[in-house]
Amino acid sequence: MASDFLPGFDRHRIETAPGVTIHARSAGSGPPVLLLHGHPQTLSTWLHVAPQLAERHSVVAMDLRGYGDSSKPPGGDRHTNYAKRAMAADAVAVMRALGHDRFAVVGHDRGGRVAHRLALDHPAAVERIALFDIAPTATMYARTDKDFATRYFWWFFFIQPHPLPETLIGADPEYFLRHHVEGQSKTPGSTPPDLFAEYLRCYADPACRHAICEDYRAAAGIDLEHDAADAEARVAAPLLALWGAKGVVGQTYDVLATWREKATTVSGRALDCGHTLQEERPDAVVSELMAFLG
Repeated sequence: MASDFLPGFDRHRIETAPGVTIHARSAGSGPPVLLLHGHPQTLSTWLHVAPQLAERHSVVAMDLRGYGDSSKPPGGDRHTNYAKRAMAADAVAVMRALGHDRFAVVGHDRGGRVAHRLALDHPAAVERIALFDIAPTATMYARTDKDFATRYFWWFFFIQPHPLPETLIGADPEYFLRHHVEGQSKTPGSTPPDLFAEYLRCYADPACRHAICEDYRAAAGIDLEHDAADAEARVAAPLLALWGAKGVVGQTYDVLATWREKATTVSGRALDCGHTLQEERPDAVVSELMAFLG
């Protein structure tokens, strides 16, 4: 049985599209905030952050489609079922089903890319946006060099045609997942064994592994087309960018400069950690979010 990392949070299963049901948890009262995880995490990654935010906010954490206990639909033509546009639409549907038409959104990694698309496609819904350890997808692909391609190899591995990456990862999912998690984190012990076991529970499902590859395939295809069409668009909501000083993104890009190309009001800073800020430095994350969200 899956461990419960958010005790006291209500459970929801919300249909957001034909054949797609999203798993979400909620607690608290006050201004609403949506938490979106990245790869290879699930909504359980917010175990330290969500309860503290819920002291002041109506907090919703959801599993992105394809991840955790949400539906894992087929990728569809050109992987459109895993376009960030489709995932952003899931997020809006979840929040509306829970009574929130306008809200703040916090996204880590893949969830940050969903949040970026959400702010562009549904500006009236987004009060504020916080992004953890990412630069814009189109920027990262356009400025790829040997160092980035080496250190973020999965960006180019996952997008290979089915079933190559799925088959290779499937040979030893635990090894691949552990290598990924331990390589991204620069804070030993920040993903404890029971939390890693929760991620492995999901990663052990072939449908989840395929959905993850579809997510990345969409990012290298249809998402870039959507980004190109919106190349001149700017996120209107205030944007907070936080990143790990010891991580690849912070060491490769001027993170604030990349987001100032995409948004009108940008602030942020590095934290003393690697990629998974909410697990490595949760108290600093909460402090930054409380100040930003108000």
